[in-house]
Parts: sequence; structure tokens; C-alpha cells
Amino acid sequence: MSQERNNREISSALRAHFGRAPRVFIRTFGCQQNVSDSERMLGLLEGLDCEACCEAEGADIIIFNTCAVREHAEDRVFGNIGRLKALKSERPELLLCVGGCMVQQEHIAKKLLESYPYVDIVFNTNELGRLPSLLAERLEKNTPLDAHGCCDWSMREGLKPRREGGFRAFVPIMYGCDNFCSYCVVPLVRGRERSRNSEHIIAEFKAALGEGYRDIMLLGQNVNSYGKGLDEDINFAGLLRKLASLEGDFTLRFMTSHPKDATRELFEVMGAFPKIAPHIHLPVQSGSDRILRLMNRRYSSEGYLRLTEEARALVPGITFSSDIIVGFPGETREDFDATLRLIREVRFASLFTFIYSKREGTPAAKMPDDTAHKTKARRLAEILDIQEEIAAERENALVGSVQRALVVERLGEVLYEGRLWDNNSIALEGSGAVGEFAQAEILSRTKKRLFGRIV
Repeated sequence: MSQERNNREISSALRAHFGRAPRVFIRTFGCQQNVSDSERMLGLLEGLDCEACCEAEGADIIIFNTCAVREHAEDRVFGNIGRLKALKSERPELLLCVGGCMVQQEHIAKKLLESYPYVDIVFNTNELGRLPSLLAERLEKNTPLDAHGCCDWSMREGLKPRREGGFRAFVPIMYGCDNFCSYCVVPLVRGRERSRNSEHIIAEFKAALGEGYRDIMLLGQNVNSYGKGLDEDINFAGLLRKLASLEGDFTLRFMTSHPKDATRELFEVMGAFPKIAPHIHLPVQSGSDRILRLMNRRYSSEGYLRLTEEARALVPGITFSSDIIVGFPGETREDFDATLRLIREVRFASLFTFIYSKREGTPAAKMPDDTAHKTKARRLAEILDIQEEIAAERENALVGSVQRALVVERLGEVLYEGRLWDNNSIALEGSGAVGEFAQAEILSRTKKRLFGRIV
């Protein structure tokens, strides 16, 4: 049976079940990779003649694409599922599906299946291509489906995304992770590293350019290890070189880069191609060597600083963003002060800061943790205050300069929102075109954004 015929039959079954073309609502939790996964799910469902819907209450098929990185994200998912119980009672024909990283944990999948019996499908995001057949199977059997244990990641290739972002396209280049940081559940839920063939990546990249996207971000848990296990001889720097050589006016970004695998060759390629944004998200997590060892990060604070110095020497004007975990088990004030010193030395453009969240199944979950939550919260506030000072100094230094900005949204008659090379938001006055680049003179700065005019 051809895929086209199969889709026609599934589409007919869904239409018969709902009495109309189904409306689909997808709620995405977590990282850009999850956003990309949701775009592929929506593309699949539109191939079944489903229509995108902006709220759960008006949808026939509701999908939660979940995140497992922090407990707070899981709590939000359970809260949202609980609120849909009444809607499911009123409209028993609607289909409620839960997928993503969170359901790859056995204790979470068990809780969903036992405590939320009105959930129709629990599925593995690694098999996005099976979503249409899972919906058909649910209708045929008329009983909840447990598909969280499947793991054929090859089902992802060939899925056309339905992108809803107005200016940025996400292009995954690899899935999974081999690093096994002691606090992180990602290798347990997304599996080991698998790189996509470069021809598939390049084809998707070109398609995004053809659709008018001008800011394209490559995605992977550790993009710097791209290429391992492929038949072709290519690494991440080589992939960047191929993509940055394509015709067109665009900005190329990527995340996430693990410091232990960031190379001189990577920085040389970044410095050689103006289309690659001179910005890198390089998570350090802690400035304490003792904590870094406990985290299994496999670099030192000194090594990280040498890496940023090398990048600055090879990539003019490069900026850095990073992740910081506060309150890792056993973190002392001395450990925390080491993190503050590193932040002041690197002077990050932005920081993503989190209080440590215990994840079942990880080595860190078994480590003693005697630091009070209020102490962790105070430390987090300290980091935020210091980072705001650094950001203010950096951004005030830009006032009076002219920078390239992508116009991403119209805010008023002559007012637009733009994004700079480091992803900073800027409000722009003047005459612009959404989706195009403009030269922006930066006039002032507030805590929330920069202000300028198109010149």
C-alpha cells in the first residue's frame, strides 16, 4: 500500500470519526528540538487534511510534546492534562495524545497510563512518522495506545515540517546524545547520537530558504560531534562550510555546542563565512572544576576560558551565551563564587540559568544535596543581577553603532521588531520589510530591549 493511499484512508477514517476535517492543537514544552519535532508532527497531520488550531478547546486532536529536562516542565504537563479531563468528558470523541521526552521515562509513562486513563495515545517522539498510523489504530481498536517503547528513529527522515515561526527555521542535524552528563536525562530519553546525512540536511536547508526563511538554526544536543557514524567523511565544521557556501542572503546559527568538542576548525569556519552568526551558545554549567567533574562535563574552567579566548581571536566580534546550573548537589559557596568569577570574565551576551532539578535515573540523583532551596534561589538571583549589569554594559556600548538586523515583525505603522546577530531584540522605526535584513542604527537601550531606526 502506498503512503499516499494509506494517508487517504487514515484521513477518511478521521473525518468519519469527527464528522469533519479534524482540527489539531499541538502544545510544545521545552527546547528548540521539541519545537522542530512539533513542526514535523503538524506537517504529517496536514497531510491527513487536518487543520491547525490555536487552542485546545477548539481542537479534535490535542498533542502535548513534552520535555523531561526539569521537574517543573513535567509538572506543567500533568497540570495541563488534568485540566483537559472535563473537556474529554464533554467530547469523548476527541483524541488526546502525549509524546516527547517526558514519556520516554518508564515511571512517567506508567503514571500517564494509570492515572490519566482518558489519554488516548502515549507515543515515542523518535517515531514521528508513525503518528498517522497510531491515530488510525486508536480509532480501530477504540482503546488507549501505549507506543512509548518504540525506538525506530529512522521514521523521522523525510518528514516535511509545517513551520509556524515567522522568521526562523529550525533544521535538526542530529538526534540523541552520547555525553551522559551526570544530571541530564536526555541520553536516557532521546537515545544515543545519530547524525543525519548531509544531503538531507542541505535539501531541508535549501527548502527553508525557498520558503523565505532568512534566519536558520541547526539543531542537535551536541552539534560539535556531528558526523560520527556516518558513511560520509564529514564533521560539523565541514557541514557549516557547505551550508554557508549556499547562495542567498541568510544568517546561519546552531546550538548546542559542547565545550569539550568545540574545535579550532569550527571557529576558523565561523570567522571565514559572514553568513554564520558570530555567536555561539556554549554551555559551561559551572565555573567550579570540582562541580564540573561531578557533572561529568570533561573540561575545566581554565579550558573553557581558553576556548573563549581562541574563539575571540578567530571570530571577530563573537559573543557567547551559556547555561548555568545553580545548586548542583554538594555545591558550596566557594564553588558558586568560582561560577561568578567565570561569568564576569567571559561576559556572556545572555545566560539561561536554572536551579538544579533532580532527574530519576541519573547519577546526580543519588548524590547528597544538603543546600537549602532558599540558598539556591538567592544564588540564582545573584547571577541574574550580575548578568543584567554585564548585558547593560555590552548593549549600551552598541548605542550609536549601525548593525545588521533581521526584521521579524511589524509592531505599528512605522515600527518593527528586529533581531541582531546575537539574537537581541530591537524595536526599529522606519521603513522595513518583514523577513528581510536592514541596517539598524542603535539609538538607546532599556532593560527589555534596544531601540533604533532603519537607515
